[in-house]
Amino acid sequence: MKVLIQRVSAGSVAVDGRIVGEIRRGFVLLLGVTHTDTGAEADWLANKVAGLRVFEDEAGKMNLSLLDVGGSVLVVSQFTLYGDARKGKRPSFTQAAPPEIAAPLVDYFCEQLRAHGLPVATGVFGAHMAVTIHNDGPVTLLLEREA
Repeated sequence: MKVLIQRVSAGSVAVDGRIVGEIRRGFVLLLGVTHTDTGAEADWLANKVAGLRVFEDEAGKMNLSLLDVGGSVLVVSQFTLYGDARKGKRPSFTQAAPPEIAAPLVDYFCEQLRAHGLPVATGVFGAHMAVTIHNDGPVTLLLEREA
């Protein structure tokens, strides 16, 4: 699994012009799943995300987590994180898991974030989504846990 983390002041996702998920301060997470991923990778990433200290404390140091600042999470499934554009001009997406593997793991990942006490909004798996991201910083990190 891969998750691209963007610290945001606000984020939203719309499908067919209707907002289906929205947050204020927190993280927009673009989540990719590959064929070999299991709940173990989702557990590890959810734990990392919940405890990641990238919010500034009173001294201006990145020492606070989502839980410390009362932040929220917007999770958007993103199979293109497994796109491989090393050859040719058209990316290959063969490393991305098919929907029957990816969708349940995306749901499970969201459940694990909620189990940490985080409010979680989501996009719609497989839909064409318009994602609005108001980067804060900007702070962007890529985390990956391979099976």
